Amino acid sequence: MDHRLSLLGTEAQKAYPLGEAFHGRSKDGTELSVSSCCMERDGKPFFGVSGEFHFSRMEPGRWEDELIKMKLGGVNIVATYVFWNHHEETEGSFDFTGRRDLGRFVGLCQKHGLYVILRCGPFDHGEARNGGLPDWLYGKPFEVRRLSEGFLSCTRRLYTEIVGQVRGMFFKDGGPIIGVQIDNEYMASSAPWEMTTGISNEWAFGGDEGEEYLLRLKELAAQCGLTPVFYTCTGWGRAPTPESMLPLWGGYAYRPWLFYSHKGEHPPTEEYIYQDYHKNGVTCTDDFKPRYGPESRPYACCEMGGGMMCSYNYRFQLPYKSVDAMAAVKLASGCSFLGYYMYHGGSNPIGKNGQYLNESQVCKISYDYQAAIGEFGQVRESYRRMKLLHYFVGAFGEELCPMRTVLPEGAQLIDPGDVDTLRYAVRTDGHSGFLFVNNFQDHAAMKDRAGEGVTLETEEGEITFRFGIASEENAILPFNMDLEGIRLVQANAQPVTKLERDGRTIYVFFVPRGMEGSFAFESGVAIDGRDKSAYICPKDLTAVEFTVSRGESAVSILALSRELAEQMYIVSGNRLVFTDGALLEDENGLRLETVKTDNHVYCCPANALGGSAQGILGEHRFTANEWRGEPAVQRQVGPSRYTLYLPENLMDGVKDMLLSIEYTGDIGHAFLNGRMVSDNFYNGAPWEIGLRELADELRTEPLVIAITPLKEGAKVNVESPMAGRLEQAGKTEAGLYRAELRPVYEIKL
Repeated sequence: MDHRLSLLGTEAQKAYPLGEAFHGRSKDGTELSVSSCCMERDGKPFFGVSGEFHFSRMEPGRWEDELIKMKLGGVNIVATYVFWNHHEETEGSFDFTGRRDLGRFVGLCQKHGLYVILRCGPFDHGEARNGGLPDWLYGKPFEVRRLSEGFLSCTRRLYTEIVGQVRGMFFKDGGPIIGVQIDNEYMASSAPWEMTTGISNEWAFGGDEGEEYLLRLKELAAQCGLTPVFYTCTGWGRAPTPESMLPLWGGYAYRPWLFYSHKGEHPPTEEYIYQDYHKNGVTCTDDFKPRYGPESRPYACCEMGGGMMCSYNYRFQLPYKSVDAMAAVKLASGCSFLGYYMYHGGSNPIGKNGQYLNESQVCKISYDYQAAIGEFGQVRESYRRMKLLHYFVGAFGEELCPMRTVLPEGAQLIDPGDVDTLRYAVRTDGHSGFLFVNNFQDHAAMKDRAGEGVTLETEEGEITFRFGIASEENAILPFNMDLEGIRLVQANAQPVTKLERDGRTIYVFFVPRGMEGSFAFESGVAIDGRDKSAYICPKDLTAVEFTVSRGESAVSILALSRELAEQMYIVSGNRLVFTDGALLEDENGLRLETVKTDNHVYCCPANALGGSAQGILGEHRFTANEWRGEPAVQRQVGPSRYTLYLPENLMDGVKDMLLSIEYTGDIGHAFLNGRMVSDNFYNGAPWEIGLRELADELRTEPLVIAITPLKEGAKVNVESPMAGRLEQAGKTEAGLYRAELRPVYEIKL
């Protein structure tokens, strides 16, 4: 089907600074600020990519490598909650040691060139118990999240303790902390009050004092020494958004909270429908209802669904393609700051008195969140796909940020359940830009598309794209793109990055699934020395490189298949490394984290990892010594209770050991020496447990797996006159089918 969209009269946005409340200067002279359009660094657009990673939800020995994975994934900002109840579980007694060592975590972020946004509360949510507010706070003679001297005094103590951990680590001091969030979802969300939840439906107070509350806490934070470049606040849910704070947005397509009251199927959501979030007067069909003119602030996100936990009443396996699809929709809709919740999963700490510090609707320990990087560092498909998008905004964000969104008529009104209408949008400055196409929808099955045509009316003339696109795929296609003085009129390929090699710029693209790759240049160019202006990629494309020249100008194009592109990492020295494992780079060089003993790694240029390899990609083979331990010995000791005896050489020669459990039931619990070490809400996927920190105890003690059965017709019989209560069920199902040990190797490249 053919579609037309006029871009005539469209101009780039005119950005203006938001003032001193959004400006900072580092000791080295670097300036960071926020304009009405985007973040800026030294006066130029800076595209922030924020990934949520909760330091207190992971053992500190894992922090550094996981931060490196985030950096290699294209993240440049780490957002982290400082959960009050993780640090002051007992009133007046703070703990910032071990996994709670905020200062060490921020220091590692700085070491690896990552900015930091601290989400300091006092209320955080994050599925923490009481939203992160400690239990003792609710026994005080004042209401939490309301201005009173008692609450302010407690909050002042919290802020002062946080500052004591990160003193000298703010941007103005030469440190990485650029942002501080004041409270979270104020007047927009609360949390179950865990003192009574499960017996009565009691919720903690959500606030009612509007901007006055946020501004007073912001003033208090500054007095205590929390002095970032900017303060942030929640944008969604009609939350108050003071002028001196940056409102941050997001979106979740998989919504467990629906099932507090909803009993049917999860409906398709509006998260995959294009909108214009940076245009005054536009009515959006989702939760975007700001209290300010949208053009007066950048559209920035902190909570796009980088995953989602299973709650007790909503079990599902997250489609990993949903994550970059949402990010691309937000990008097309005017976003200039991508932020994911969660980007990295984790495990809740257990309180000092054995109390579980999370919310009762979710697992007591596991907070894997089906995130791009899992609870124990597992790299997932969403990580690989998002990486390409992050490399794109890293290389071309300066051009993209001022571009406006242009939508076809009625685009924002498409019904989420409509799987027939082509979903597309454009960001442009009126001359060049990007055509965005989305073929993913949550809770609905999209179909492969073929024979689509989109004609853009530009000042330089009409540009027509003809393409197909696979189901669940999304694409960003350039038009009138300046390649070092050579005009790429349009391409059926998505730009990823650009590199310098031997005095020439290489532009890297990949071809989305379902699309035939092609490049159309302005007339008068030569491709590989031949006078022609178009290049068609081979149908069996893996990687191809060609040169485009015009007069004295020449660039190289490296076109990749989607499959190969997802394995790509950008590392120091303008090198590309391709691997299906997790690549890490630090001051000691490159390391490969992998579950395979035999690994084929490719690089560009061909000799980037040494040797004299020729051609487009150099191939290298790296092997690990295979772990030779015995399998886990499984014994059933009750109707749905098992013991797993693990070999003494569990960690010999490996970086980590994942225990993958296949079972059926309601909830899985893992115990070691009588304490719970992991749990899982059954959703049909294997339950994975990282054993590295448990290895010493496992030498002498078994792991006990207790499975709560799935039950049909369950009821509690309370007919006894002696207060006897006994659960009775018509049918139960529970069983542990397989417990497999999966070694994780590390190889130095």
